[in-house]
Amino acid sequence: MTTYYPNDVPTYAVPEANLAPVSDHLTRLAPIPPSRMFLINKSLKVYQEKYPGQPVFDASQGDGGASLPGVPREILERAAQMQIEHGTAYDMPFGTDSFRKSVIEKYWKVDSSLGIGPGNVVGTAGGRDALVKAYQAMLALGHGRTGDVVIVSRVPWISYNWGPYGIGANVLYAPGTPEEGWAYSPESLRACVEFAARSGRKVAGLVITCPDNPTGLTISVERQVSLAKAALEAGVAYVLFDWMYHYVTDEKPMDLNQVLGAFTPEERKRLMVLDGITKSLGGSNIRNCHLILPQDVANFIVARASHSVMPSFYSLAVAMAAYEMGYGNAARTIIEPTNASRIVLREFLDQNKFKYIIGKGYYAFIHVGKWLEAKGWQDTETLGQYLAEDFGVAIVPGVYFSQYGGDWVRFSYATPPERTLGAAQRLLDGLNSLLP
Repeated sequence: MTTYYPNDVPTYAVPEANLAPVSDHLTRLAPIPPSRMFLINKSLKVYQEKYPGQPVFDASQGDGGASLPGVPREILERAAQMQIEHGTAYDMPFGTDSFRKSVIEKYWKVDSSLGIGPGNVVGTAGGRDALVKAYQAMLALGHGRTGDVVIVSRVPWISYNWGPYGIGANVLYAPGTPEEGWAYSPESLRACVEFAARSGRKVAGLVITCPDNPTGLTISVERQVSLAKAALEAGVAYVLFDWMYHYVTDEKPMDLNQVLGAFTPEERKRLMVLDGITKSLGGSNIRNCHLILPQDVANFIVARASHSVMPSFYSLAVAMAAYEMGYGNAARTIIEPTNASRIVLREFLDQNKFKYIIGKGYYAFIHVGKWLEAKGWQDTETLGQYLAEDFGVAIVPGVYFSQYGGDWVRFSYATPPERTLGAAQRLLDGLNSLLP
C-alpha cells in the first residue's frame, strides 16, 4: 500500500524498506588513480625536442585508430547517411532494434536453437561502459550484495582493477605463474572462491578475456569453456567473456554458437559476452560495444541505462555498416598489418633471446628483468620514461597493470611491420644501454 505525505513533508523516492543502507565504507576505500595509459606517449615529445627530425615509435597504443588507419572512410560515410535517415531523436537504452538484429543475424549469425535473439543484445558506449554495466548486474543479480568479488588474472588490464572497485566490488587476482602467462586453471578459480569465503564474501563474477590485455595470451575455446564451467560449479555467479580483440588474429575469430552450445540452457543463464569495434575496426573514439546477455540481465541493464548512459546512434550505425560489409572485410586494414607485425616481432624476440608472451590480438608482454637488475631499478615504471625520452619508443610498463608485472613491458604491435621492427630495435637499444 502506498503512503502519501503532505506536500510540506520531505519524502523518500522509494519506500523506507527499500532505502539504500547507510555505510561509511566510501571513506575507507583506496583512492582510484587516473589511468596513465593516456599519458604514456607524451614522453615522446621530450625525445623529439632532444633529437629534432628523428623518428619516434609508439608501441604503447591499444588504438588502431591512432597507430593504423582506423575505421575506413566508406563505413563512416555510410554511418553518417544512416544517421541522417534515422534522425536525432532519442533511441532506446539498448540502442535500436535494427542494431540488435544486426548483431545477432549479420555479425554472430546466431543459431536460433540456442534461445539467443535480438532481445539478448545491449548496445553500450564502448567497452568500459559495457563492463561497468556487467559488474553492476553481477553484484545485484548474483548474490545481491556489494563487497563481493570479481576475479581477474594476476596481471589484468588496468580498468579491470578499478572498474569493479568503483561500483562496490572487490577485485581478486587469481593464482597464476608468468611461465603460463598467468592463465587461470580450474584449481586457481576454486582457490579464489574459497579465499573469498574466508572473509565472508562470494564471487559475483569471473572475467575471461581472450586474447588477453595486457599479455596477449590466447587460450583455446575448449579451455575457455572448461574454465567457465569450473567457475560456475564452484559458485561463481556469472562468467563474462571479453572478446574485444578476437578478430585480430590469423586464425578464426570466436564462434558464439560453438561456445554457447557447449553449455546447458541453465548454464547459459549465467554467461555474458562482450565484443565491439574499438580494437578490430580501430573505432576507439566511436565508442561502440555490445553485450550478449541472459534475458533477465539484459532487462536489468536496460532499465538502469535508461537513467544513465545510452549509446549514440552514430556508434551503432558504424557497427551496422561494418557488419553489412562483412566484418572480416571491414576490419582488414587493422587485422592484416597487425597479423604481419606479429610474425616479424616474434622472429625479432626469438633472435634476441627475449622471454615473452605473445598470442593473438595487439600485444606482446616482454620480460626485461635482467636489464632492470643491471640498472638497479625496482620495476618498469622508470624504464618506460627512460625509453620514451632517451630512445624515442613508448611502451607500457608492466607494473601499471599490477605489481606482478613489474619486470615486464607491454609492447603493442598494432602498427605496420616496418614500424613494429623499428620500435623493437629501439627497445633493444634502450635496454642494452642499461648494461654495464
